[in-house]
Amino acid sequence: MTCSRLLSRSMVKLGREPRSFKSLSSALLTKPHCLLMITLRLGNPWLSMCHSACWEVRKQNSSQWCSFIRTNPDCQIDGGFLDYLDGVFCVFPSTLLPLAVTLYAMWLLYLFIILGVTAEKFFCPNLSAISTNLRLSHNVAGVTFLAFGNGAPDVFSAVVAFSDPRTAGLAIGALFGAGIFVTTVLAGGIALVKPFTAASRPFLRDAIFYMVAVFVTFLALYFGSISLPWALGYLGLYIFYVCTVVICTWIHRRQRREGSSTSSSREPELVTESENGGSTSSMNGADFGEEYRPLLPHEEKTLHILTKSLNTLDYRKWRRKPCCWRLFEVFKMPIEFVLLLTVPIVDPDKEDRNWKRPLNCLHLITSPLVCILTLKSGAYGLYKIQGVFPIWGMVILTGAFLALVIFFTTKNREPPKYHCLFAFLGFLASAMWIKAAATEVVNILRTLGVIFQLSNTVLGLTLLAWGNSIGDTFSDLTMARQGYPRMAFSACFGGIIFNILVGVGLGCLLQMTSSQSVVKLEPDGLLMWILAGALGLSLVFSFVSVPAQCFHLGKAYGICLLIYYLAFLTVALLTEFKVIELTTL
Repeated sequence: MTCSRLLSRSMVKLGREPRSFKSLSSALLTKPHCLLMITLRLGNPWLSMCHSACWEVRKQNSSQWCSFIRTNPDCQIDGGFLDYLDGVFCVFPSTLLPLAVTLYAMWLLYLFIILGVTAEKFFCPNLSAISTNLRLSHNVAGVTFLAFGNGAPDVFSAVVAFSDPRTAGLAIGALFGAGIFVTTVLAGGIALVKPFTAASRPFLRDAIFYMVAVFVTFLALYFGSISLPWALGYLGLYIFYVCTVVICTWIHRRQRREGSSTSSSREPELVTESENGGSTSSMNGADFGEEYRPLLPHEEKTLHILTKSLNTLDYRKWRRKPCCWRLFEVFKMPIEFVLLLTVPIVDPDKEDRNWKRPLNCLHLITSPLVCILTLKSGAYGLYKIQGVFPIWGMVILTGAFLALVIFFTTKNREPPKYHCLFAFLGFLASAMWIKAAATEVVNILRTLGVIFQLSNTVLGLTLLAWGNSIGDTFSDLTMARQGYPRMAFSACFGGIIFNILVGVGLGCLLQMTSSQSVVKLEPDGLLMWILAGALGLSLVFSFVSVPAQCFHLGKAYGICLLIYYLAFLTVALLTEFKVIELTTL
């Protein structure tokens, strides 16, 4: 290709086709004389767009923001449904930049609500149903399925962030930031709310495994890359952790059985009394329920079951709750309605296992449609078979056929034997919803980083870490207030072990299968090392101080952790804004 043709293509790409600019710039780099000629004709701004980082857009004149964003390859977003950078710098005028940032912040808050609602009300119940159907023990389910349910936002955010080398620092920052937040603010808050005595062996086990995981990640940052054996080592370490939990629990139960064998003569009376009490309460509950049952058998109509199943409000709670709770419920109503319409829920604790015949038949259409439209931001769903029939149309026809077959072969009151399979469908659909929301969260945070010229690390350790940890914070503190501080404290360490091992391991493994054999890590200077060092130091502090206090955690321990987190956050922000710098001699 001649230089004149490259020049004409450069002018066209700059003005009309900015998204294919990256391939053109790579072609120009193979012809240095052409590159020099085009630079002389189009000016230095063209050359700066080839090599400038995206965050340098704020250094340009406001009239050049849009062209800079659209022609700079570093500003292109591969995944997601919305182009936030194009929206804030091209759709909104420069004078309305504060309004755009406010709208993005509100949308980010709502995305965190979507992540929390999807994980709590749809993802976790289906995981619990799957573990029940597979007859897993409570320990295995707790460190696998339930840990996956609680850490779904963190893991999916890490997987999405690792899919792009430009946001890999966001994933590391979020995982480390969530780790230091949970082990200091949340653990300290539990000790302040309800002083307690921690379980010694589980605490030491989880602290050791988490310190090993942090150290392995520190080494990966030091070497600047994660290879395939390294990523598999993360997943292997988590499998070893699961096996250790199961073996330790089995040994502990065996010791308790052997220790309680001496008092076995007293156990029949205690068991008899509890059984009598339990039977009496269950009979009273049955009588109480019979009082409100209709005298004549009544079967609800199909349309009434559908409308009742899609109702997101509990009117009895609505009347008793304060105004702030009602306002929050109003915000959640749209997403809850969409999730109820697209994600089936199986509840083994209910008599009918939450079988809603018309809604579950509708789920056979909507759930696969959500999966195919959220996969690769809808790229696969819009693909046409032989250029004629779209994939989403095939999914709708197949789902409609299965829905009609199940609708005419089942009854409203009796769930079919294969109803447990709906739990796997609900798990897949809710996972795709979480992944789609996590992708938008990562893209918004990257956009905010470009606007405010912040690094991905500081965004990960603050906004992303806080947003993904807010659900665990409220649930664990509530559990502590209700008298279960040991359970809440154990959840602090058990969840973050899963997040860092599976988040980094699975995220890097998926990137290797799609793009390259080695994942490059580029730490954001001194800040990343401060974050890693602060997390390691907090773990060492707890690992030493908790046994020194005979595992009794009081208010002094909680206050120390909160002060430590505030000091770390102050140092991190001062480092981000170049107040603290590393000078070399």
